[in-house]
Amino acid sequence: MTHNLNSKLQTPKLLIIGLDCMEPSLVFEQWRSDLPNLSHLMTQGSYGRLESSIPAITVPAWSCMMSGRDPGELGIYGFRNRVDRGYGNMAIADGRSVKFPRLWDILGESGWNVAVISVPGTFPPYSVNGSLVSCFLTPSREVTYTHPPEFADRIANWMPDFMLDVPHFRSEEKERILNNIYTLCDQRFTLAEKLLEQDCPDFLMLVDMGVDRIHHSFWKPMDARHPQHIPDSPYANAIHDYYCHVDARVGQLLSQCGNETAVLVVSDHGARPLMGGICINEWLLAERYLVLKETPDSPTSLDNVEVDWSRTKAWGAGGYYGRVFLNVKGREPQGIIALADYEQERSRLAERLAAIPDPNGQPLETRVFKPQQVYRKVRGIAPDLIVYFGELAWRSVGIVGSGEFYTADNDTGPDDANHAQYGMMIFYDPQAPSGGKQLEGAQLYDILPTLLSRYGLSAPSGLRGKVLSL
Repeated sequence: MTHNLNSKLQTPKLLIIGLDCMEPSLVFEQWRSDLPNLSHLMTQGSYGRLESSIPAITVPAWSCMMSGRDPGELGIYGFRNRVDRGYGNMAIADGRSVKFPRLWDILGESGWNVAVISVPGTFPPYSVNGSLVSCFLTPSREVTYTHPPEFADRIANWMPDFMLDVPHFRSEEKERILNNIYTLCDQRFTLAEKLLEQDCPDFLMLVDMGVDRIHHSFWKPMDARHPQHIPDSPYANAIHDYYCHVDARVGQLLSQCGNETAVLVVSDHGARPLMGGICINEWLLAERYLVLKETPDSPTSLDNVEVDWSRTKAWGAGGYYGRVFLNVKGREPQGIIALADYEQERSRLAERLAAIPDPNGQPLETRVFKPQQVYRKVRGIAPDLIVYFGELAWRSVGIVGSGEFYTADNDTGPDDANHAQYGMMIFYDPQAPSGGKQLEGAQLYDILPTLLSRYGLSAPSGLRGKVLSL
């Protein structure tokens, strides 16, 4: 028993609390005085905005952060990725796509006992030096979702109704969604507390998806900037109250840690009000890049209409950001753009997409990226262009048949928020407190080299990030 008490003073050496989509302006400015535990960590440690990956999406961002590699190196360009050069075959990128060691793998190799809870990109679970609970991509508890597999039995004893995600969070069942979000959060933090108490890991990391889910479900009532703002809604304070709840759970978890535990609180990207959608395929149709054999008379997924590939130069996919694919001769089955013309066609299309105005004819400030310019390598099948409509204020909508370029609604169900390029980080190291230092220029790629440097562990070669001066 004495050993446990002594190890308790030292464990974990490192605690990472991941809060998916947590928005820095709400934590650092707007609500700081209501978040005593996060504010205390900021006062004692260092903090700042953390630039996300391009795209700023949960999958791949957490895997980029934990491996120090960019989406091109990972070959993961979003939740769904092209499997081959065919026209309809996209699949969800799960943990098997990540071919590089992540922080807990490197720590485990160095003898650290690790506990990893619900970090996106960890389904299916795999062997670590300790325990792992897989992420929200886990289809159900019927499949193996832990390492070791029998760890699931312990979880079932503690929480028979253990949730993997908030089901159907894009719906109008607001009360049910809100309750589910709190349950999801409480289960993650309670599981972390139980593991600290019983297993004394050297490293523990959890990710709460509730912050992301609450933004997507409840941003409209909170933010007067939202075009569909709902004044005097009973949910006006839903996000604020949840941030306060998360802050309290952070405090509770920290009270179980040793005096020497270093703490990183981090989000993979931020959030902003969703101003609307750009119907990317409607625009491509109008500009004759995309040709259909028959136009549907109601909004329909591009997967469910017949495209005339022999006359189509480009098509797009929906999501928080736009993805555009070119139909290249010798590359796609019925490609028509000659390879010699590819770069010119791509650049021209990028310029034209960037110039799409808002519904009032004003500039949208859209950014268009070529994968080869933003990634160090381009593995797998990348989009030819990645489009941030209005710097992510507008999402990309992939349906055809509406005849409209702009929409106020999302084609995948109600959604109040989009992602923002900057998440946040707060780092507190009791052995070297930095007294409220504000970090500038931090990127999510910097997290892995910075933490390995802090613990004197050699970093794998070729990491993208730098060591932050904390």
